[in-house]
Amino acid sequence: MSIIQFNHVSKTYKQGENEVVALNDVSLAVEQGEFVAVIGPSGSGKSTFLSIAGALLQASTGDVILNGKNIKEMKPKELSKVRHEEIGFILQTSNLIPYLTVLDQLLVVKKMSGKVTGAHKEYATELLQELGLEKKRKKFPEQLSGGEKQRTAIARAFMNNPSVILADEPTASLDTEKAHEVVRLIAKEVKSRNKAAIMVTHDERMLEYCDKVYRMEDGKLSLV
Repeated sequence: MSIIQFNHVSKTYKQGENEVVALNDVSLAVEQGEFVAVIGPSGSGKSTFLSIAGALLQASTGDVILNGKNIKEMKPKELSKVRHEEIGFILQTSNLIPYLTVLDQLLVVKKMSGKVTGAHKEYATELLQELGLEKKRKKFPEQLSGGEKQRTAIARAFMNNPSVILADEPTASLDTEKAHEVVRLIAKEVKSRNKAAIMVTHDERMLEYCDKVYRMEDGKLSLV
């Protein structure tokens, strides 16, 4: 079953009198438990693609279907709810809050939408255990290594139990060993929790963990 689907999606921008095509008739579907990578040079349209997948940017033409619902037909309030509840973001930098412990980095996600319960704390602890961070749960970001920060960011992305995980260059600031560790963990969590995941990356060393690899060039997407 497809969790997220692009149907002939294009995105154009006006630049003076010219029209710039950032995405050109892109179609793909990502299913439960599937980890997909999108590679390509800078300026090829990868960031635009990921922004549209994350309901942060509206397509000019075509449809993006998330869990059977067309993102284009959603009102701003619905889009905000979708971004918070159905999509988990992992960015180039971990973007951790400096004054929160590792455990609280996860719990703050729940606090944003209401009260933190015992069940939420249990789930957060389970995620940290799975990602090898149980001994770091009371540590602050400045006490963590680069890899530990990114693992915390992965745990946070799964905290709302979203159906889609979007990773934007998650290994950009890591050495080879830590990069492999981080992407291997993303793949493991995607499979074990039956999520759909898309990773945009320049790092072709990480493609061995992905089920499918697409290349983006001049706004066009093709299966490698």
